[in-house]
Amino acid sequence: MKPITTGHDQPRIISRPLQSEDDWWRVRNLLIETYPITPTGFNWEIRRWDGSRFHNEDPVWESGWKDKIHLWETKDGQLIGAAHPEGKDDAHFQLHPDYRFIEEDMIAWAENHLAAPAENGQQRQLHVFVFEYDSPRQRLLEKRGYEKTAYGGVTRRLRLGNQPLPLPDMAGGYTLRTTQPGSEDDYQRIADIVNAGFDRDCHTAAEIRAFVTQAPSFRHDLDLVAETPGGLFVAYVGVIFDEANRCGIFEPVCTHPDHRRKGLARSLMIEGLRRLKALGATDVYVGTGDAVPANRLYEAVGFTEAYKGTVWRNVF
Repeated sequence: MKPITTGHDQPRIISRPLQSEDDWWRVRNLLIETYPITPTGFNWEIRRWDGSRFHNEDPVWESGWKDKIHLWETKDGQLIGAAHPEGKDDAHFQLHPDYRFIEEDMIAWAENHLAAPAENGQQRQLHVFVFEYDSPRQRLLEKRGYEKTAYGGVTRRLRLGNQPLPLPDMAGGYTLRTTQPGSEDDYQRIADIVNAGFDRDCHTAAEIRAFVTQAPSFRHDLDLVAETPGGLFVAYVGVIFDEANRCGIFEPVCTHPDHRRKGLARSLMIEGLRRLKALGATDVYVGTGDAVPANRLYEAVGFTEAYKGTVWRNVF
């Protein structure tokens, strides 16, 4: 354990590796607890945290996670921060906003433990995503030698409030339905549509099965697909409901290339909004990049607020 001093004789904060299954759940609880007191996207939403573990063919506890996930706690055991990767040369920080003074220590740990070889193979690099609203983190990264790249992303927010929602208008020949519990056929068809929708080949039925059966945020009644008469999934919208914070998350949103421009994803999203509203959701979020068609879709559905961010990079 490493103490962090704050100008006093006694350390106030202890940092240590993630050590157990219980620690993993404590980080998840930190995300839920800090949602009401942080800006949009400041910390991950629960679906992304669940996906980092359960969207794998073998999501069992791994002792190796202790080398990749580091925690910060107060002296009385309150978890206030976690640093971890999502890819091979990036770092993400989950942080209680009352303890931003530990942020530089979190970044320093990530530089020492998560940086990967750069393109030339002789230096290491680390990437950190930062929202445009987060001036303190931008200044901190700039001080440590990071430079803003041309890459980034957007988180969109929709405030449901009391606005009326239309009924979904499915194109002729397609059926809107939820995925079915325990259906191996559905697991494979979800993997197929996600691969086709995002031009990938990495997703498998085993990966989908693990997330569906083990991720605590997954609900079949919010897992929506557009199906052809022949049983092909041609659009897919996963919907998550954070009940504690009354917020919904859309992830993923995709349509098969051969079935686009028919309003299928829009209809699924509208149905998702109706179901979230019935559950008591007040806010809904969807993450996206710079793709024009996706952003047009989200604007058409009603996601008017956009929070942009950029990846910052440092080479050591």
